[in-house]
Amino acid sequence: MTARERFDDAYYRRHYQGPDRVHSASQVGRLAAGVAGMAAWLGVEVGSVLEVGAGPGHWRAWFRRHRPSVRYVSTDVSPWACRRWGHARRDISAWRPRTPFDLVVCQGVLQYLDDAAAARAIGNLEAACMGLLYLEAVTRHDLDEVVDAERTDTDIHAREGEWYRDRLAPHFAQVGAGLWAARSAGIPLYELEGAPVHSRLRRQSSAARAGSSAARLGRTGLQES
Repeated sequence: MTARERFDDAYYRRHYQGPDRVHSASQVGRLAAGVAGMAAWLGVEVGSVLEVGAGPGHWRAWFRRHRPSVRYVSTDVSPWACRRWGHARRDISAWRPRTPFDLVVCQGVLQYLDDAAAARAIGNLEAACMGLLYLEAVTRHDLDEVVDAERTDTDIHAREGEWYRDRLAPHFAQVGAGLWAARSAGIPLYELEGAPVHSRLRRQSSAARAGSSAARLGRTGLQES
């Protein structure tokens, strides 16, 4: 089934409207506020955002209201969603932007792609991100233990979490709560802020951080406001 056939009006009515919707605008707003707050804490100045799979545009609405100066690019693979909510039509498995963004949001997208397409998408997300990535992808464990099957679209490619971690780890350090820091950004993380990493990746991260003294000072020089 193509994106045109699957992600249509009926799909969005089922999953984004009514009592069984997956996320409301206010819920996503709280998530966006949390991500923006964590970015500030980590010393990442968010001047640009790319959203992949923007759907009804809840993230964009929050940034337009609370961070109106941020350059925001919203994309979706669905022709219907792009017409309805004014997104650029892009397929992240086949497209990467010419210039990277401070924050990339990819919520509920990768599980709809097969292994090859999802791997390409992760490579494109890495190229698109020069700061933080917010990533949500439903895994096999989530289907078994976490999600409400009555409200969640379970017709997906259910992969193990390790499949994603193996492909993200060379490019990103897992911060937690869905946030991943681009290794190339050199964002300093306390040891317990992120997931343990292989010693080779730790050396790469240390080298990147050596050129990021401004970010380090942003963390260690915090003052009460």
